[in-house]
Amino acid sequence: MSRLNAFLMLLILSWGVSAFAQSPSSGVSVAVSGAAAPPAVVNIWPRIPFTRGKDLCEYHDAYGRTKREQMGELTQTVRSLLREGVDSRNLVALLSAMDDQVNQQRKVASSSPGMDVMLAGSLKAAVDKVYQDRRPQTRRFNFFNPAPLNELLKQLKDPQKQAVWDPQVMRSLSGVAYGTYAYAPTCRGDLLVTLHIDLSCGNTYHFQAQGFPEQVMQSIGQQVFDTFQQTQFPSKIKMGQRSLELLGSPGGAIGRAPSPRSAEMACKAMQARLPTEEEYEYLSNLGDWNGGVTCSRGKLWAMAGNMVMAPDLPNPSPVRSVSEFPGQDFSYYCVR
Repeated sequence: MSRLNAFLMLLILSWGVSAFAQSPSSGVSVAVSGAAAPPAVVNIWPRIPFTRGKDLCEYHDAYGRTKREQMGELTQTVRSLLREGVDSRNLVALLSAMDDQVNQQRKVASSSPGMDVMLAGSLKAAVDKVYQDRRPQTRRFNFFNPAPLNELLKQLKDPQKQAVWDPQVMRSLSGVAYGTYAYAPTCRGDLLVTLHIDLSCGNTYHFQAQGFPEQVMQSIGQQVFDTFQQTQFPSKIKMGQRSLELLGSPGGAIGRAPSPRSAEMACKAMQARLPTEEEYEYLSNLGDWNGGVTCSRGKLWAMAGNMVMAPDLPNPSPVRSVSEFPGQDFSYYCVR
């Protein structure tokens, strides 16, 4: 059984229902694990189960202050109530009633079903919105339903029914997504959401954001788009009648060097070279979402022969001598 098939079986056994079933009960970060090359187009199972985690609001409310600080706050509350004329004989009952009211409101809010369904739907809508706005030539991340439409309609009709797992159908998928959510420690109605994407090639991707339930997935949707749609190194593109391989730099994607000469030597060590003016221009026109690399303004790009591509200085030519930019660092990537 493949890694993906085994993981899908584990998901179904663990959750037992589709992502539409109810769960029983803006910081931003991205992490990637695995060294394997991801597929050119990633197809993810559209059922995304979200599990509720620890209530960080209650946790910080209980443990975010010392006992001395909690007693101090309680003392101030008692003094304020006495100054307002509250009968001391009813003070304990009043404090208990106030505390019960707060606890009841939190209980009603947390027990209301549907948060997992909303997060899964919001994620798919957020990713699609970014793709509609950016409009890349090729979409590299998809929510793909491999089952026949009649099976999908049955699932929508009865979302509580256990999902049907067919290894033959699942072969067209690249991986699965799942997540967790928790009430954030700010106690102001926002959530801390984590999304995990596991691919059959072995790579795993982890995204996290914090925000209100109706907004938090917009941040994660942008992170997913940036991670899977941006140009990968190494990769190949077609430029006219020839193929150009983008290798990045020895340290990763876009490198930085103290001089064009240093960048040129780094590329030679990779049996590659720096791009020409024509290649820099073409790849910049392709953009970061279509297999190219945008020559960002405010950066200087290293070229062979101790020359520099300066996008901010197009006239009379963006190609300048390094002597015009003393003490500057230079961005670069290698091609072959």
